[in-house]
Amino acid sequence: MRRAVPVVVLGVLLLAGCGAHSIQELRGGASGHAGHDAAAQSADQGSDHDAHDGHGAGQGMPSPSPAPPTGTAEGVAFNAPDVMFLQMMVPHNAQVVRLVRLARERQVRPEVSELAEAIGVTQERESSTMSGLLAAWGQPATAPDDEHAAHGGMPGVSDEEVAALIAAPPAEFERRFLDMLIAQQDDASQMAKVEVATGLHAKVTELARRVDVSRTAQIAQMLSLRDK
Repeated sequence: MRRAVPVVVLGVLLLAGCGAHSIQELRGGASGHAGHDAAAQSADQGSDHDAHDGHGAGQGMPSPSPAPPTGTAEGVAFNAPDVMFLQMMVPHNAQVVRLVRLARERQVRPEVSELAEAIGVTQERESSTMSGLLAAWGQPATAPDDEHAAHGGMPGVSDEEVAALIAAPPAEFERRFLDMLIAQQDDASQMAKVEVATGLHAKVTELARRVDVSRTAQIAQMLSLRDK
């Protein structure tokens, strides 16, 4: 039985969903990501509705604002976008850690290995913080699958894509690994932008800002490594 998605959560999902195309774009090369990144920059300027017409957003719509509170913890209010961001990021981070572990078993350049390991450590720490907030708020660690159905599912990597990466020839593994990791970090950046625009809890919105900044820097570094 499918639950109705609250309006405010649906709006968050529609915005966050724009990151889900990253893997398909990267299959066309680094230029595909560059186009998506340009659209992300327009979101920072309050025009992401125009940049992502394919998600049903109309032109000229106002920038999103924080949604009403849905609960409080220790006297501090949080809202549905805060909860959704944390619930989506925890499994998303887990997927990245899974990819990082794959790179340990394959031949990649030292600079790629070092960056991947740093990303994995950081995201495990983030997930611990995020899970702790959800537990303190009395919220489930992850959202039911149908919460994400409105935008085709949570952005991420499928088991089939991971299997294809594992089966990649040695000469192709590193490039495919970087493509997949870039796409994952881009998805996280898009979700973080939505939280910054619509979240209420100061600690969560600040965490989202750090996620956006760190993922953007990591993407730039990986694109540079990819092109060498």
